[in-house]
Amino acid sequence: MHNSEERYTLAILVNNHAGVLMRVVSLFSRRGYNIDCLSVGETENEAFSRITIVVSGDRAVVDQIKKQVGKLVDVKRVYEMAQTKSLQRELVMVKVSTKDTLRTQVVELAEIFKAKIIDVTASTVTLEMTGSLDKIQSFLDLMLPYGIVEMARTGITALERGARPLSEISFSEDDN
Repeated sequence: MHNSEERYTLAILVNNHAGVLMRVVSLFSRRGYNIDCLSVGETENEAFSRITIVVSGDRAVVDQIKKQVGKLVDVKRVYEMAQTKSLQRELVMVKVSTKDTLRTQVVELAEIFKAKIIDVTASTVTLEMTGSLDKIQSFLDLMLPYGIVEMARTGITALERGARPLSEISFSEDDN
């Protein structure tokens, strides 16, 4: 990420139809915008899916992305999730190499970060952890010297703080 670029989290409410995700992602690709991470799933209403996308760029690029995505037929809402006004989490599963003498250290670090041990073999420990990007990155940085054998990350999932759901936010409210 370049110094002038910041990370922005966009919540996009879409009709739950085949091909909608492809159309949203294709828009990013056609315009040359990179997606840092993406997660998608059905909402509390099975007629809609929620796409959470994290992008890097400057303010002008993000505003352009929001306008273009908002014009797509199946898009109901596009909302920028401010870091201070939203809850943002990611799930990571990481398989760490552990020798007998180092296993205790890996387990202790897992406890500090509230990671769960989900599998153990003679040579590895597999951990599951949910948290902010910063927390997960700190955890992974500490696991790196032990040897990360394999890793899978879900991408950011986010909700706005408070009682208001995304379905009640109008397009005009997101012109921040």
